[in-house]
Amino acid sequence: MNITVVGAGAVGCYFGGMLARAGHKVTLVARPNHVAAIQRDGLRMQTTTFDEHVRLNATSDIATVQEAQVVLFCVKSTDTENTGAAMKPFLNPSATVLSLQNGVDNADRLQAVLGQPVLAAVVYVATEMAGPGHVKHNGRGDLVISPSSSSAAIAAELAAAGVPTEVSDNVRGALWAKLILNCAYNAMSAIAQIPYGPLVRGEGVSAVMQDVVSECLAVARADGVRVPGNVPEAVSKLAQSMPAQYSSTAQDLARGKASEIEHLNGYVLHRGVALGVATPVNRVLHTLVKLMENRTTSPSTPA
Repeated sequence: MNITVVGAGAVGCYFGGMLARAGHKVTLVARPNHVAAIQRDGLRMQTTTFDEHVRLNATSDIATVQEAQVVLFCVKSTDTENTGAAMKPFLNPSATVLSLQNGVDNADRLQAVLGQPVLAAVVYVATEMAGPGHVKHNGRGDLVISPSSSSAAIAAELAAAGVPTEVSDNVRGALWAKLILNCAYNAMSAIAQIPYGPLVRGEGVSAVMQDVVSECLAVARADGVRVPGNVPEAVSKLAQSMPAQYSSTAQDLARGKASEIEHLNGYVLHRGVALGVATPVNRVLHTLVKLMENRTTSPSTPA
């Protein structure tokens, strides 16, 4: 397949790298410092099973999507509309676009901008950028995608590339299940700036996570969403499978960047308001992360 990854951060680099390693023609659309490193040395993939440099194309020019049969759209939720609008003039109408993003409404938002179908994907992977052109993989690496005429073929190619992929007719529910995991972990990992393993051992953390999960499930039920699986159990097990992982929100705050909190705990908060469901714990976590985002200088000493 001819694949373009738009927004080649940690998630995009991992999945794009896996596909390139399997022999597909992959182009990463990334920031200039990553592009320079990848063009010079290839993409360094430091995973749980191998550590090697993978050769693939890299550019900062989004116009390269015009050649793609498949587009993996991996930008932050806050950049969905702007990046979609920039991509639209060059996108082949027959291309399959997959939204590999946090949150539950990105595929719908992107589809509204592009005017062509977008497949939603639920991403389960622990990754981080360890330097320019260097992606570090800490665990998992599987996808759940929504059904379409091309989904089965794409899922088969991804699986052959070492990315287990399931096609599901309840991707909305699966997106909510992932959203709840993010709501339980992301904000607290960001506020404390610690990875999941130490986080869950903190005093009171387990009880807070249980409260977050209960609120999220209540909002999902009120919104008519069928959340699959045993969500409380999945939340309790996540730290075991990714003990060294810092949340994406923690990584954003550590770099002084805006996070996706508005599309995580903030989404649950706003849907709860609309549906008449109280979400006080999600409200507090959302508020604290927003305060940290807005902090540009150290607090002054009281007079």
